[in-house]
Amino acid sequence: MASWADDTDPATPLDLTAELARDLIRFDTTNYGEGRSNGETDAAEYVAEHLRGLGLAPELFDSEPGRTSVVVRVPGRNRESGALVVHGHLDVVPADPETWSVDPFAGVIKEGLLWGRGAVDMKNMDAMILAALGDILGAGEAPARDLVVAFFADEEAGGVLGSHYLVDTRPELFEGATEAISEVGGYSITLGGQRAYLLQTGEKALIWIKLVARGDAAHGSRLIRNNAVTKLATAVAAVGSQDWPIRLTDTTTQLLAEIARILDVDPQRVGPDELALATGTASGFIQASLRTTTNPTLLKAGYKHNVIPDRAEALIDIRTLPGEEDAVLAEVASLVGPDIEIIVMHRDIGLETDFGGPLVDAVVGSLHRHDPGAPVLPYLLSAGTDNKALSKLGIRGYGFAPLRLPAELDFPGMFHGVDERVPLDALVFGRRVLTDLLSTY
Repeated sequence: MASWADDTDPATPLDLTAELARDLIRFDTTNYGEGRSNGETDAAEYVAEHLRGLGLAPELFDSEPGRTSVVVRVPGRNRESGALVVHGHLDVVPADPETWSVDPFAGVIKEGLLWGRGAVDMKNMDAMILAALGDILGAGEAPARDLVVAFFADEEAGGVLGSHYLVDTRPELFEGATEAISEVGGYSITLGGQRAYLLQTGEKALIWIKLVARGDAAHGSRLIRNNAVTKLATAVAAVGSQDWPIRLTDTTTQLLAEIARILDVDPQRVGPDELALATGTASGFIQASLRTTTNPTLLKAGYKHNVIPDRAEALIDIRTLPGEEDAVLAEVASLVGPDIEIIVMHRDIGLETDFGGPLVDAVVGSLHRHDPGAPVLPYLLSAGTDNKALSKLGIRGYGFAPLRLPAELDFPGMFHGVDERVPLDALVFGRRVLTDLLSTY
């Protein structure tokens, strides 16, 4: 375990949260999509063993061999209140070691940060959950209400073999749960030199499609008008370059109004994109929440330089605003034309809930106890989480993985990016805030 670089002072022990996150990163749980994965079982067994050490009785569920999720119920002081689901996922997207400055699965600690695939998406939150539970139970206390703590498989491929599998086959695990918290919310941004926090109160809908073009197979030297690769390239360019219009939801309208208030500008004179860009690195998420996005992510065609293939394929990642899925699919069909087949590979709903109520009040209170005066703003996540699956049981989901971050860190760029990393002191902050929330709400 000493083959990785570590520039921390050996006399200063790591916070438990960093230790747990580092250990989890060292399990290569890469999920390649389309059913290909290294699997989550080893990481799930590690998590389950830690939970058993806290006196809990976790259950492990395999949707397929190697695709393991962990669920445990933690009794709260007020058994009459609705249970809160606190969840993370154990899988990560692929990482190419050739493009990283560190081994993405070594759990490297340097420059005051933990580096590795999953450092922000989302083994950091998995570790915060475990550490917060340990803080509460280790003190001989109980959370304020029942917790359903879940660590899901397969989130990075839409949760089919993780959260959706358990919701569909074992809904009793979530009996009595009314709300949930998970990833990609609760992190800090900097507005006009002031720190603020984004609470995720919604997320865009997800549609993953495959475009298929067919043509004539032939020798590469021939004049072939019906070339599958050319047809696909034209379609991909049309979809990928589409300039989708801005459409504000209740959440984004409220967020932009708050940004304008904090920056003391007139939202009628400063446009939505300009307000989003004023959030600095956070604009990487916020700009995409103002409109549909259609990003080509994979191309596949041919097998030899001098052979024109008769089939070419592309994957497109579509994220629409809640409720606009069918209209966007129809527009995509119009863009690519009748010669291109569209196959929907995976589809899931968008979510949006109010920025208000007891849980939101509790989240704001917990943040303010640890960072007094920092504004807390709602936002619509441009991506998606396992809250989509839980919504089928009527559970309202929020993104709250609290992190106090330096202004210069491009946090959105860490998600699925190269050299993913999280500050060690942000993990300590998150542990404290999460412990506070689970102890009081």
